[in-house]
Amino acid sequence: MLGSIEAGGTKFVCAVSDLALNIVDKVTIDTQTPDITLKQVLQFFAKHSIKSMGIGCFGPIDINPHSNTYGYITATPKAGWQHFNFVKTIQDHIDVPIAFNTDVNVAAYGEFKLGAAKQTNNSIYLTIGTGIGGGVIIDKKIITGRHHPEMGHIFIKRAVGDDFVGNCPFHHDCLEGLASGPAIEKRWNTKPVHIDDNHQAWQFESYYLAQAIVNYTLTFAPDIIILGGGIMHKPHLLSKIKSTCLTLLNGYFPIDDIEHYLSLPKLGDNAGIMGGLLLAKDLLHK
Repeated sequence: MLGSIEAGGTKFVCAVSDLALNIVDKVTIDTQTPDITLKQVLQFFAKHSIKSMGIGCFGPIDINPHSNTYGYITATPKAGWQHFNFVKTIQDHIDVPIAFNTDVNVAAYGEFKLGAAKQTNNSIYLTIGTGIGGGVIIDKKIITGRHHPEMGHIFIKRAVGDDFVGNCPFHHDCLEGLASGPAIEKRWNTKPVHIDDNHQAWQFESYYLAQAIVNYTLTFAPDIIILGGGIMHKPHLLSKIKSTCLTLLNGYFPIDDIEHYLSLPKLGDNAGIMGGLLLAKDLLHK
C-alpha cells in the first residue's frame, strides 16, 4: 500500500491506496498546530501498512536532501509551523521512504501523469487559495534549483483603483498578497464565496492572475497552465482570466487555443493527493 499527505494551510488530506493507485481510505483534517494536526495524521496511518509515502506540503520548505534542514517547513507565514521538521516527525513514527516536495509541485506531477497535462512535456500548475503557489514540469520533470520556486510571491502591477495594502507578511502587495483568498477577504471584508460575480473584486482578481500567467508564459513557454485551488471554484473567473491574458499579451506570444492553454485541473481537488501517491509509487522503483 502507498501513503500520501497533502499538507495545506487550511487542511491536511491523507490517503492510502493500493499499488494501482486505487484509494482505499482517506481523511481530511483541519490544519491546527503541528502537535494537534500530526497526532490525527499519525492515527490515520497507524491503521494501515504502507511501503512508501509522498508528501506535498505548504511552504516554503527545504527540499534539498543534502541540507541540514531537509524536510523542514521554513519561513512560512503559517503560525506555529515555522522551522518545523515535518519529515522527521513522520519518519519517527512511520519508517518508510518518503518523497517530500511542495504541495503545488506534487499537484503539478499528479496533473502531468494523470490529469489535464497528461499529453504534454511542459506544464505549470497554479493553486489560488489560502496562498498562491506554482509547480513547473519541464521535459517531464519537476523543476527545482537550490530552492523550490515561489511563484506566488512575484511582483505585479496594481489595478487602477486598488489601494489595498496587501496581505503578505513578507512583501505586502506581491501576487499572493493581492490575489489569495485571505487577501480578497481582507480587502472586501467578506469571504470570496459570498462575493457577487459582477463585483469589482473579480476584475482585480482576473487582472492580477492574468499578469502572473503572462509572466510565466513568457518565462517557461509551457504547453498548458492549470489553475487550481479554492478561488478557481468561482465558475465565471476562468473566462475572465483568459480574456485578460490575451489582452495583456496583445498578440506577442502565440497561444493557438486559449481554451485549452488555461485549464482547470482534471483531477479536481485530488491533484495533490494523487501526485503524492504517484511519488510514493516512484520510490518503490528506485
